[in-house]
Amino acid sequence: MGRLFGTDGVRGVAGAELTIELAMKLGQAGAYVLTKEKAHKPTILVGCDTRISGGMLANALVAGVCSVGADAIHVGVLPTPAVAYLTRKHKVDAGVVISASHNPMEFNGIKFFNGEGYKLSDELEDEIEALIASNMRGVPLPTGSGIGKVEYRFDLQDEYIRFLKKRVPVDLSGMRIVIDCAEGASCQTAVQTLQQLGADLIPLHIRPDGTNINSNCGSTHMGELQARVVYEKANVGLAFDGDADRLLAVDEHGDIVDGDKLLAICGGHMKKKGTLKGDTIVVTVMSNLGFFIMCEKEGIHAEKTKVGDRYVLENMLSNGYNIGGEQSGHIIFLDDCTTGDGLLSALHLLEVMVETKEPLSKLASIMEVYPQALVNATVPNHKKEQFMEYEEIAEAIRTLEEKFNGEGRVLIRPSGTEPFVRVMIEGKDQAQIEKDAHELADLITKIML
Repeated sequence: MGRLFGTDGVRGVAGAELTIELAMKLGQAGAYVLTKEKAHKPTILVGCDTRISGGMLANALVAGVCSVGADAIHVGVLPTPAVAYLTRKHKVDAGVVISASHNPMEFNGIKFFNGEGYKLSDELEDEIEALIASNMRGVPLPTGSGIGKVEYRFDLQDEYIRFLKKRVPVDLSGMRIVIDCAEGASCQTAVQTLQQLGADLIPLHIRPDGTNINSNCGSTHMGELQARVVYEKANVGLAFDGDADRLLAVDEHGDIVDGDKLLAICGGHMKKKGTLKGDTIVVTVMSNLGFFIMCEKEGIHAEKTKVGDRYVLENMLSNGYNIGGEQSGHIIFLDDCTTGDGLLSALHLLEVMVETKEPLSKLASIMEVYPQALVNATVPNHKKEQFMEYEEIAEAIRTLEEKFNGEGRVLIRPSGTEPFVRVMIEGKDQAQIEKDAHELADLITKIML
């Protein structure tokens, strides 16, 4: 069996790869590993997005939690960051979200938070996996009064909304906003929060039926939102994904404002206000070259990590930074929250718009997006980490970087799951970088196969 946990929990097609048996075992193993040091009877909080399989998997997981003697609080449909917040606020021992984020509805996933509301380390995930692989060897299964109980709390979304309004008490009176909730977990929380703050709100895709989550809507399908913002003469459009932990925006002209630009806008505003800790924004190596050029110009340090918001968070925690994220729209405001939060990110963006009185298109011009070309080079799986050991490949990369002279970038990295080396080139001329990327990928394949 390959590793169960990916970059964001355990995912698969619900009922086939992510079965009720696996969900129950994850409940058992997760509850045991995350609470075994506790002297008291532990409690785990469980929420889900709007997928039809959410109830099935949540109940199986809760059964596993209770079977090892832990109590469960089922909070129903809530955004991932709301579960992280409530786990922390209610001082329970762990939180679990049943969601596959931006994936199609047939998929689902299970991700854990520790008692502080942070995603688990690789080591803890490995411990949970090992316990499942051993068929729960050594884990006592109590009977009688030792079995855990289930409490249902479907009223906690109001606590999350109050928290967001307290953290970013922005007055949105007179602001016309279109939001796309992706038929997902933000359908109530986003609508209620923005309306309570005074926005003139036009909500899209807020009628989930269990099968329509992320279907031609949300942050992975922006076309409808772009057109609607222009049609409604709105100030801004906001797009969430299925579990509402990411945000992409649309300016008043219908142009997309991605995660890099959102980080540039919010981080740049924090720098001006003196609240950007270490004058640093944490991003991954996949952020656009234009972002790094913007940082240099604005006197901001861009700290780079591996791809994955968990690595962004680890860096922020280790170094005391307070904003970071990914091009995809996962943005972490660590002064407010322990994980990416699409609605919180939206409120911070709207706060910048209100405080500066600038349209989003003007704010987004803080950085120029450089064209990107991405090509996969097919290589033997066991050799994909060693591409820089081949002098001809290393020399070709050096030659390209010298040619760009600071106005382009070459990024080569092995795929985490497939027999590929991914060649990404950024520069000002799309046709030229496409040509360069294909030539370099062909060279890598020819030399390494």
